Parts: sequence; structure tokens; C-alpha cells
Amino acid sequence: MSHTTEPVTAVRPRWLKAAPSLFLLLWSSGFVFLKLGLRYADPLTFLALRYAIVVGILVALALLLKPRFPSRPITWLHLAMTGLLLQAGYFAFTYLSLKYGMSAGAVALITSQQPILIGLLAPAMAGEHVGRKRWLGLALGVAGAVIVITAQSSIHISSTWALIFAVLALLTITGSTLWEKRFGTTTHPVSASLVQYAVGLAISAPLAFFLEPMHVQWTIELLGSLTYLVICNSLVAIYLLLAMVRYGEASRVSALFFLVPPATAAIALVALHEPIAVRAWFGMALAALGVYLATRADIS
Repeated sequence: MSHTTEPVTAVRPRWLKAAPSLFLLLWSSGFVFLKLGLRYADPLTFLALRYAIVVGILVALALLLKPRFPSRPITWLHLAMTGLLLQAGYFAFTYLSLKYGMSAGAVALITSQQPILIGLLAPAMAGEHVGRKRWLGLALGVAGAVIVITAQSSIHISSTWALIFAVLALLTITGSTLWEKRFGTTTHPVSASLVQYAVGLAISAPLAFFLEPMHVQWTIELLGSLTYLVICNSLVAIYLLLAMVRYGEASRVSALFFLVPPATAAIALVALHEPIAVRAWFGMALAALGVYLATRADIS
């Protein structure tokens, strides 16, 4: 998913300064709406339905805007790979882990290790240097995220398959970040998104058909959940994430995920009246300090 048809340069768009805060708000809120939507639909069915709506919107936009599509097969491959790893891999494996009995807290605990994995792999795969201060920030960030998650959620691993799917979710979102950083294209955002979400739909729909009864209970709450996840998460938040990765450093951008558990807890407090444990407040502060250190521009 890209934002321009010009070659990528070191010049960062001005709007990118607001991207981290907006992404964090939208992404963290998505967990609250996802929790609401899954009350009324099977997990993979819900994911496939979400992607079908996104693809429909993107097809309409493509017909209206007539954006240019890639002319080189290799560009199609890079777009499809990002869609496979992020849209199909990460979300499908997360939902499968939950389906096989993994608690939401355990899934969050495993996938919150993504910034550390990025830090380890970025030098070799994305040509990034991760300095000692940034490593300190990543260490503090993961400690804070773990404290928040364990304080707010039950940590339960019910089966080997549940654990395997959660680890695969971690690996696929890590892979998508590094792939986008290494091979990100400058394809028009509508064209790029259409390719990526079509891949996600092509994977999630058959999985839902073979693994689930595809139960959907059409309610106002389900429609509200779908509307938010389609527009705010699938279209806006994912675009912001991939744009930040392309213009920034993968390890720095991925550190934002340490703030997702604290932000989700805060949003759930307001929206769902879920209390925040005393220990979680300390974790929030620690995660914030870690992200501050890991994302400072002058870190070497």
C-alpha cells in the first residue's frame, strides 16, 4: 500500500508527523470493535466478510479514480507478498489461535514481541543499524507491554496448535514489515491495496468455508464493528503503517506496537468500562518510556 506514484525519496511528507498518533489510536481501537464483532460471527468468517467489503470499496474507487496498476510482474509479486503476510497471514493466524483456545492476552503477549524480532532481523534484511539506546528502548517497551497484558488479561494456552498459530501471527507481521521496508513499491494506494486485500480475501474465505459453519448474526453491533474495522483499520491504519515503514526505519516504527496494549486498555476503560489494574499503570509508563527511547531521531 503506497501513497504516491513517484519514486521513494528521503523527503518525508508533512502529514507523516501525525501518522504515529493516528495509527496508534485507530489500531488500538480496532481491538475493541473486533471484540464486539466476534460476538456475532465466527472469526474467520468475520475476517473474510471484512475483506470482501474492503475489496468492494476498492474496486469502486478503482473504477472511479482509474489509478495506474503495476506494469512489472515483480511489483505485483511484492504487493501480493505484503498482502499474503499481513492481511492473510497475520490476521488469519491470530483468529485461528483464538479459535483453537488461546486467550486474547496470550496472543497479545506473543505478538507484542514483534519489535524485538524486527530489531534482530532489520540489520540483515532491511539494512538498518539498531543502536544501544534503541535496544534499551525496545527492552523497556517489551517489559511494559508484558506488564500491561498480564495485568489486564488472563494468559491461557490451550493447545499446541493455538501456540503455533500465535507464533505464526508474530512471524507474518514481522515479515510483512521487513518485506515492505525492503521491497515497498510506489504503486498508487488504491491499486496496491486492492491487490493486497484481494490476496487476503482469497486466503481467508476458503479457510472460513472449510473450518467454520460461517455463522453470522446480523445486528447493529456487527454492522458498526465492520464499518469501523473496514474504514479505520483496513483502509486508513494499514495505509499509515506501511507508509511509516517505507519512510522511516522498521525497528523504530514497530516500537509503536508496545503502546498498543496500554492504548487498548485505556480505550476499553472508556468504551467498555473495563477497569485498569494498578500494576498496568506502571507497565503503561514503562512502555511509553521505551517507545520514546526507541523512536528518538538522534539515536545511534
